[in-house]
Amino acid sequence: MNTQKLNLGCGRNILKGWINLDKVFQKGVDVIADLDDCQNTPLPFSDNSVDEFLASHLLEHLHHPLPFMEELHRIAKPGAKATFRLPYGASDDAFEDPTHVRLYFLRSFGFFSQPFYFKADYGYRGDWSTDKITLLVEAQRHQGKTAEQILYEIDTYRNIVKEMIVEMHTIKPIREPRQELIAAPHIEIMLI
Repeated sequence: MNTQKLNLGCGRNILKGWINLDKVFQKGVDVIADLDDCQNTPLPFSDNSVDEFLASHLLEHLHHPLPFMEELHRIAKPGAKATFRLPYGASDDAFEDPTHVRLYFLRSFGFFSQPFYFKADYGYRGDWSTDKITLLVEAQRHQGKTAEQILYEIDTYRNIVKEMIVEMHTIKPIREPRQELIAAPHIEIMLI
C-alpha cells in the first residue's frame, strides 16, 4: 500500500519520502501550487488520496485558510493526520514578519471543524478534529512552574510561547454543526 505524505509550503525544507509542495519552484520541489488560491484552483491530487500533511510555518501566511483546509479535507483519506507548526498569536514572531497575515491561538483551530459553525454558516465544508496542541516555552524561564501557571502566563502576557505545534485528523463524513460535538484538544506544555 502506497502512503502519500505532503510537505506543504516546503520552501527549502525538502523531506525525503514526502511530496514537497511549494508556490515557487526550487530544487527538490515536486509540485507547484498556490495554497492561498484553493477556492479557485484545486490541488492536483485525487479525493481521499493523502495520508499525512505537514505545514511548517505556512498557515500564518495564508489569507484564505478556510478554502485551504477544505481542500486538504477533500484530498485527505479518512483519519489522515495533519501537523501545523506556527508562531503563537501573542508573540513578536507572529507580528514581526510582514508576510504573516493571520494570528492563531489555542481556540483558532476549532474553526476548521464543523461543530464550531453551530451559530453561523460561512460555507466551509471541511472537518478536522484538533487532537493535541503543544506549546513550546523556554525551560529556563518556566522551570518549576505548573502547567496551570504557565497557561495563565500564556493567556496574560506576550512572548511566552516560542512555537505552537497542532496535530489534527480528518473527520469523514463531516459532522453536523452542533455545539455539543465540540471537544477540547489536549494541551501540552513543552519546555525547550
